[in-house]
Amino acid sequence: MLLYIHVPFCRRKCRYCAFYSEPAARDDTARLALWADALCGEMRREAEEAGHPAVSTVFFGGGTPSLLSPALMGRVIDTAASLFSLDADAEISMEANPESMNEEKARGFLAAGVNRVSLGVQALDDALLAVLGRVHDKKTAVDAFSALRRAGCGNVGLDLMWGLPGQSAENWKAQLAEVCALSPEHLSCYGLMLEEGTPLFRERGSLALPTEEEGARMYEEGGALLEAAGYAQYEISNYAKPGFACRHNTGYWTGEDYLGLGPSAVSCMGNERRSNTANLDRWLAAVQRRKRAAEVEKLGFTEKAEELVMLGLRTARGLDMEAYRALTGRDFARDNAAFMEELFRRSLAGMKDGRFFLTRRGMLVSSAVMERLFENIPETPEGAA
Repeated sequence: MLLYIHVPFCRRKCRYCAFYSEPAARDDTARLALWADALCGEMRREAEEAGHPAVSTVFFGGGTPSLLSPALMGRVIDTAASLFSLDADAEISMEANPESMNEEKARGFLAAGVNRVSLGVQALDDALLAVLGRVHDKKTAVDAFSALRRAGCGNVGLDLMWGLPGQSAENWKAQLAEVCALSPEHLSCYGLMLEEGTPLFRERGSLALPTEEEGARMYEEGGALLEAAGYAQYEISNYAKPGFACRHNTGYWTGEDYLGLGPSAVSCMGNERRSNTANLDRWLAAVQRRKRAAEVEKLGFTEKAEELVMLGLRTARGLDMEAYRALTGRDFARDNAAFMEELFRRSLAGMKDGRFFLTRRGMLVSSAVMERLFENIPETPEGAA
């Protein structure tokens, strides 16, 4: 099982971000401690209900987990280790923002048990960082990366964004070249999404966004640049040096059960998906009553089949045809023969070792591809009464 912990605090909300977070001042230690107390209570209840299962990865997301003190982070990790059967080589990841990371904190986080850090750089361009509403600048980002290295962190990923207002393919590739010179173990490269409710969404009519053709160049040429630098693409937005793919996120894409703790966190266990309330006060009140404040969705056959296809095609390995047959009783290649031939002809997809996968160019249009494929998913398994 995978364990996700949502830290719902940020210094300031970024202009593109639709994830749940609340503002936290530098000295707001009481509020952070209140969250940690409740989180450990929620963890205890969920662990007891699930029978204290084995956990292979722990991921602190947000928000900004690096706002926590190393002592508070250590307390949460120790609680997880006491309540679950935590693998001896468990991957323990945390997201961090450059402005809240220095060498002293980095050493503290590593001593607390963190062994992988995902640093939210987003851009190595001060003008673009200002457009995004980031608190840090380029120098702060590079300094934070260096601080992690000096502290001894040997598994650092950088999060970056492309397709930003005013950005060109040349600007994106120049940033990637700078990033490769730093030599992180992992890179997450996300295309900008204008999420409803965010400032950038409200300003979308006045934004000088790259054209579709320019965006395609960023994705394809940027991916080729990273590949030449030794980073293998293993998912639509993720690249890693050999042996450094994120085990936690890979678990999501391969359909492992995961437990989410904290406000707005999502769990998927068996045929049930739960989404915690995206409200800190309501979540705190529910935990204090030993209750859940969550929406529950039962996953039927169609939802499970669609997830198998969607998650498989997000990855470079692609969809396991035998896994599809085992779930649905259907032959995926036979049901989608004409469409698959079209995708092969346009170099948007391929087939290898019993897996149907999208090429890098195909990943650019993955949403449209999946829509077509969903049309041929049966309503019930083959042979069901």
